[in-house]
Amino acid sequence: MFEEAETGQEADMPANIIKDPDWWRGAVIYQIYPRSFNDTNGDGIGDLNGVTERMDYIASLGVDAIWLSPFFTSPMDDFGYDVSDYEDVDPMFGTLADFDRMTSAAHARGLKVMIDLVISHTSDQHPWFKESRSSKGNAKADWYVWADAKPDGTPPTNWLSIFGGPAWEWDSRRCQYYMHNFLTSQPDLNFHNAEVQSAVLSAARFWLDRGVDGFRLDTVNFYFHDAELRDNPPLSADEMPSTVDPTNPYGFQDHIYDKTRPENLEFLEKFRALLDKYPGATSVGEIGADGQAVELTASYTEENKRIHMAYSFDLLTPQHSAPYIRRIVEEMNEGIGSGWASWALSNHDVNRVGSRWGDGLDLQKFAPLETALCASLRGTPCLYQGEELGLTQAEVPFEKLQDPYGIRFWPEYKGRDGCRTPMPWVKDNAHAGFSEADPWLPVAPEHREQAAFEQDKNPNSILNRNRAFYAWRQDHTPMKKGDMTFLESPGETLVFTRSHKGETVLCAFNLANNEETITLSGLQLENLHAPGFAGSVDGSTITLGGLDAVFARVVS
Repeated sequence: MFEEAETGQEADMPANIIKDPDWWRGAVIYQIYPRSFNDTNGDGIGDLNGVTERMDYIASLGVDAIWLSPFFTSPMDDFGYDVSDYEDVDPMFGTLADFDRMTSAAHARGLKVMIDLVISHTSDQHPWFKESRSSKGNAKADWYVWADAKPDGTPPTNWLSIFGGPAWEWDSRRCQYYMHNFLTSQPDLNFHNAEVQSAVLSAARFWLDRGVDGFRLDTVNFYFHDAELRDNPPLSADEMPSTVDPTNPYGFQDHIYDKTRPENLEFLEKFRALLDKYPGATSVGEIGADGQAVELTASYTEENKRIHMAYSFDLLTPQHSAPYIRRIVEEMNEGIGSGWASWALSNHDVNRVGSRWGDGLDLQKFAPLETALCASLRGTPCLYQGEELGLTQAEVPFEKLQDPYGIRFWPEYKGRDGCRTPMPWVKDNAHAGFSEADPWLPVAPEHREQAAFEQDKNPNSILNRNRAFYAWRQDHTPMKKGDMTFLESPGETLVFTRSHKGETVLCAFNLANNEETITLSGLQLENLHAPGFAGSVDGSTITLGGLDAVFARVVS
């Protein structure tokens, strides 16, 4: 169903023409974790040429854009989320010329290119930090969050790092503490400094000038800290967030002073003003703030004012009952105002949804169902590499773990490596076609049967069902841009409508194994026969088998 692209794709292919500046509303974004996607130089690590080589595969999925996790120059303490040069490609991933070829190959196939922008912090190897830590009087002395110790030598505040322990690290050069929300080697930039804001905007401009179509903004609510350095208040046991593993003391605090500060709104307006100079450029922010997802998404994505869309972790948790999903989505729809949400069920930071939600279920039915559900919600869906194949969470033994987060909290929390193992391309190959060398993480043996080229041969595979659904969805505008209203339905079913310009599509999902019959009084339905789903409609009655769905036009 697809042919491989040439690694040496010419860089002078046609530029991506923006026909619809709101292309991002309801677009399907395919997240690529480059380290684990496809290795072309035999070092066991995926690279940009590997993405180019698989561009026809990506285009065959029916997605609208790709989002690449970081490929910038980095010591790789956090696998690229610790940037030491915002304007270059790390040699393990290739060169700027390789990036240009990849972008041209994507644009030639009608795909937009979005890249991760990690600006809340840098690597401690970034030249900015090296200068900042050299003295208290240098030109970049105030580019990072520095503070004196308390009189007893302890850190300035009680703030904690997500990766465990205090969010402060003592530096013997300046005899001060610096702040780090993540690893000690990831010092936080001081966004209260106007020069820092200008510098990170310049980095964004560099990539926009190079042809990218937008950014995924890592930890978008972490940019500012409380200038008064006030302590965070504690949380009671029943207030601890579900998005933080219970083994992590980070969940013991209400993080009102170390992130999500009001000053962030003004900076995001500056960021949007930059994007608006590039027609069609877009942005999606990652919001990490338990209990504030709706409020922050509404304010951060206020139409034409700040970033375009944002996602939270509310559907990236173990909870997945139909009432839970309805509550999360309904609260977002009701509270978002003029803003726009993005939805993801898997990504590079959480256990794959095939295991997290699909444990004990028939994966052949569940995997296409969950991707269709995500793509049917009001917002912009993100599809994480391998999710289109129905991959489950891999088990990575401790001796092969790479993730510092997992190593720190092992064995109760095993980290993020299990969702980052290499993409399986072929079934009968030492490393599933990912690389000729030993990969940086082991290929999960159970993933071989789900290899992309293997599934490509089977018209009824998870892969081909996902392709067919995304293609069908492209022809139904309400599924991408329509308003959304939930209807009452029993058990583990979700029923809602998507309406746009006088056309209404009803979407009904059964998340359980047992059959359900749903009667919707006053509605007359016409089955749209979405590929891969066998649910039926008869007038106003819907019949759904286990792990099945139906999509119907509302005719009256």
